[in-house]
This record gives sequence, structure tokens and C-alpha cells, in this order.
Amino acid sequence: MTTPELLPGERIDQLYSEDIQIIQSPQVFSFSLDAVLLANFAKPPMKQASTLVDLCAGNGAVSLFMAPRVKGKIAMVEIQPRLADMARRSVALNQLEQQITVYQQDLATIFDQIHKDSVDAVVCNPPYFADLPDSKKNPNQYLAIARHEIATTLETVISVTSGLLKTNGKAYFVHRPDRLPELISMMQKYRLAVKRLQFVYPKVGKDANIMLVEAIKDGGTSGLKVLPSLMTYDESGEYSAPVKKMLYGD
Repeated sequence: MTTPELLPGERIDQLYSEDIQIIQSPQVFSFSLDAVLLANFAKPPMKQASTLVDLCAGNGAVSLFMAPRVKGKIAMVEIQPRLADMARRSVALNQLEQQITVYQQDLATIFDQIHKDSVDAVVCNPPYFADLPDSKKNPNQYLAIARHEIATTLETVISVTSGLLKTNGKAYFVHRPDRLPELISMMQKYRLAVKRLQFVYPKVGKDANIMLVEAIKDGGTSGLKVLPSLMTYDESGEYSAPVKKMLYGD
């Protein structure tokens, strides 16, 4: 494994449970636990000829963490050139160039690269916050775009997700619980039926701050399964056993 050239402020971190390394920069973008939760929640397509697309890919964390479990091809889509470059170098660092392709472009234009109705699964860790006039945004433009709907919107992401997926293809999202009604409404508008839902709580006694959602294109409207709650931290303030397993393995 050849160590790639790192830009100022960058470092190489590791997800030990999957033996995957990733280039990060606190000045630009570092993955959070949300990416690990989504990668663990999503069920990768198992066919050799399958395709998984990672929208709003950032530095590629979700795709990289899923890569050992994905038998087919992976496409990352990221609008910010610096983050797409970090993702490409991380792909090379892990010698995954034959499996993963990185597209640096607006996800709304991705159909010029990936045909409609051709994808088996989509994963997405989108910006969580609407771009409202009174929204407080990070002065760091990289982080502002990652967190607020400046370069895309929830509706655009869901519309593109539906457009990419085959019938019965699956979509996996991580988002904030307060946007669940909007997310479900938007998914219904674009032919996505919510089938699995899991809420993540920082610790016992606190409100959920993360939700994980699975939807199926053109799926039936019944059959929603709400999974057991997941706690990020235990009573001692350490990562809970399930989260430790995601991060460090058995």
C-alpha cells in the first residue's frame, strides 16, 4: 500500500473494523459517526454485476467503509473538488481503483455519467440543515456546504436517488429525526417507500439525534419496520458496545 501525497492539514485515519484507511482534514472535512452508522445500516447489493452509488459522498467515508462488503461497483458523487480529490486519493490508498469511481460534479447532473433506472442501491449522508435566510452557517465554506443545503436540497437528492434506482432498488439515508415527516413525504412523491427505520440516541434519557432510513423504489406502502434503538454512549460515557464493534470490530 503506497502512502499518497498529503496536503497541508491532512492526515490518514483508520476504521479498524474494516481495515480501511481514509484521508481526512479538520480544516476541510472529517467523517463523523453518522457515516459509520450509515455504512453499517445499509445492506449492500450482493451481485457481482451490481452498482452502488454514494451521493453527497464527501471524502468517501461511507463507500470506503462499505467496500469490503460490496461485490459490485461503487460510484461516489461529490460536488466539492477538494473533497472529491481526497476521496480519490483514499480510494488509491486502499487499492480500490478497480471497484470505486469518483465523480466530482453536482449530483443533479449525474445522469450524464450513470444511466437512469440502472442502480441497485443508493446511500446518502446529505446536508442536514435547510438553507434558510436566518440559518447560522459555518464560516468555513467546505463545512457549510456539507451541513447546509447550499449546493443541493433534500428534494433534489431524493429525486436523483429515485431516478438512479431500478425498480425494487434500495435507498439508505442518515438524517436528523426532526426532518422525518418531510423525508417520508418527499420519498412518497418520488416513488420511494420507507421500509426500515432506526433512531440513534446520544445516551439513555436523551432525545434521538440521528435516524437511519431504508426505502425501496416502487415498494408497497405497508410493512414499515422500526428497529431497536441504538445508543451512542453507555452509562459510563464510553461508546456503547454496538458502536465500538462498528468502529473497532470484535
